[in-house]
Amino acid sequence: MQVALALVITLVSACVLNVGYLLEHSVASKAPPISLHHPVASVRSLLGNRRWLLGFASEAAGWLLYVAALALAPLSLVQATAAGGIGILAVMVSRITHVRLTVRERIGVLLSVVGLALLGVSLVGSHSEGSISGYVWISVWLVASAGAAGILIQLSGVIGGGPAWGLAAGILFAAGDVSTKMAVSGGAANVAFLACLITFYAVGTIVLQAGFQRGGALTTVGLATLLTNALPIAAGMLVFHEPFPGGWVGAVLIVAFAAVSGGAFLLSSHTRVAKPRSPREEPALAMTST
Repeated sequence: MQVALALVITLVSACVLNVGYLLEHSVASKAPPISLHHPVASVRSLLGNRRWLLGFASEAAGWLLYVAALALAPLSLVQATAAGGIGILAVMVSRITHVRLTVRERIGVLLSVVGLALLGVSLVGSHSEGSISGYVWISVWLVASAGAAGILIQLSGVIGGGPAWGLAAGILFAAGDVSTKMAVSGGAANVAFLACLITFYAVGTIVLQAGFQRGGALTTVGLATLLTNALPIAAGMLVFHEPFPGGWVGAVLIVAFAAVSGGAFLLSSHTRVAKPRSPREEPALAMTST
């Protein structure tokens, strides 16, 4: 019953988060170029907009619900459920923009819904929390995440601005999720991870806003969501040693994980991106801007 409640909370969290992302995108895509070398000035331009603040408040509320879910269920199971939220986002974008979903996107939505349904079926089995492998490996995971995000941003000219910054934001948010799991499950000894989760979420939010300026909401958020959910699922198995159930329940979970991940991938491969900025604005988005 506790796990079922956690998954319901996670679905509500995904909906609230997606509303926040859409509101933020509507503002950030038209805001002055964001620079990681001057994050305070960049954030100040967003904080002055009430619509963006409403989106950020919605994102924060969704995150708090996510934290509540993490306190009730294993990290990998919560993240797999949250991955289905990309299907909800696709429908929301279609309704708001009055643009019909493509066949590829409809398949993505279907896979996401099927994955969520299979996760519900798997609840008849038992899901234990596992154990933490050690602070060293957690630290290695977090440092590697920061490095990978930085590399992706540097490669934005190769793989595209929206996808690169979206993937980087997803990695940073995933590191924040791992830090959150440590903070809520380790007692007073893990209070230090509060600083980690604040840092990763704060930088990830700025990176996501920069991605909004270079790509559409579904592309940027879709890729961010893909890694935000896939990486913690891996961390749940590798770092937190969350046991995988055997028998038919384990088989159902494998299909469910594959379905939500496949749905997120199809939906994140969105080709109708935001209007690109002029060449005069483009350099300001790079990390080397001044």
